[in-house]
Amino acid sequence: MSDKPESFYAPCPRGLEAMLAEDLSAAGAPAVQIVPGGAQFSGSWETCYRVNLESRIASRVLWRVAHGAYRSEDDVYRLAHGVDWPALFKVERTLRVYVTAVKSPLKSLEFITLRVKDAVCDRFRDACGQRPSVNTARPDVRIHLFLTAFDATLYLDTSGEPLWQRGHKIAKIEAPVKENLAAGILRLIGWRPGIPLYDPMCGSGTFLIEAAHMSLGDAPGLSREPGEFGFERLRNFNAELWNSLCRNAAEQRALAPRTLPVWGADISADAVARTRQNLDYAAIGDLVEVRQGDILDLSPPAEASAGLLVANPPYGERLGEVSELAAFYPRLGDALKRHYAGWDCWFFSADAALPKLIGLSVKRRIPLFNGPLDCRLYHFPMVAGGNRPRRRGGTPEGS
Repeated sequence: MSDKPESFYAPCPRGLEAMLAEDLSAAGAPAVQIVPGGAQFSGSWETCYRVNLESRIASRVLWRVAHGAYRSEDDVYRLAHGVDWPALFKVERTLRVYVTAVKSPLKSLEFITLRVKDAVCDRFRDACGQRPSVNTARPDVRIHLFLTAFDATLYLDTSGEPLWQRGHKIAKIEAPVKENLAAGILRLIGWRPGIPLYDPMCGSGTFLIEAAHMSLGDAPGLSREPGEFGFERLRNFNAELWNSLCRNAAEQRALAPRTLPVWGADISADAVARTRQNLDYAAIGDLVEVRQGDILDLSPPAEASAGLLVANPPYGERLGEVSELAAFYPRLGDALKRHYAGWDCWFFSADAALPKLIGLSVKRRIPLFNGPLDCRLYHFPMVAGGNRPRRRGGTPEGS
């Protein structure tokens, strides 16, 4: 393995780039450049391993292997063919090529994907007389091509499956918040281990599981089985470095399990069952309490007089859903005033109508993206005795 610094790129949910940069610096990256939707950094392979193991914000870590100008599909083929792929991974490894383009003049991304695949396979055939196989479902090696209007960059994926797939959840529900976005939201609202946290609309338990593992000092990549990271399938993989400097150190840092000031609830019995199943699967089922109930009726956990409430409420796309939420949000505002004096309440939503209809003053609006959805993280501090009475129409008096 070479000691020279390598160039990497780590994507993340849009809006969390500054937190990603903090993770990269903490992992030892000496130079980090924030770009929309991620960050570029240079560093050693130890840094790459640590980011994959430790970052809660990164979606994956990509190793840059080629970069150049292009005007046609043939230019991209020559760029890909110029990479010594047989020196990077064995021909027995299966592969898949992914292409992302911004303002590219090329007409067909499907065709350029095939051209890159052909370039890689041709390079192997020239070197050893064999071609690697393609596996579009679970490839051993993932090659990413990123095209701008003039430049092409080729990356090898060092992560394998996306890093937000922690391996903690087996029971899922529709449209969840991904784990790295949930971790970023927890940091944005100022939550730290030891601060009471309550998610009364917990779905499959993503916020609860992230908070619990952060409380216990667990590195998010520790739950992966050996061989699951992409870098473990490359020829330059340093197993001794990975085991001694990264995995062993992270395991020794983990804290002993203990009951945590983290609680969840959901109106759906199925969601509560799924959350409990996921907590048990993540080996923290005895540490986090979950109950069934409607946020409009539930009081906060009896063990905490104040803390942070965080939730991802439903949002409507069909007319019936929109009308239901228009009736739900004012009742939610009333419930918060009635039950949650002293709590800081945060709601993550793609519904721009939420802050107006809930009838409470918004202290902060933080823009974030949940995949392609333009969302906001709304902060409603529930100061005891400080909320004004609502007038008809759903807005506070004096607004």
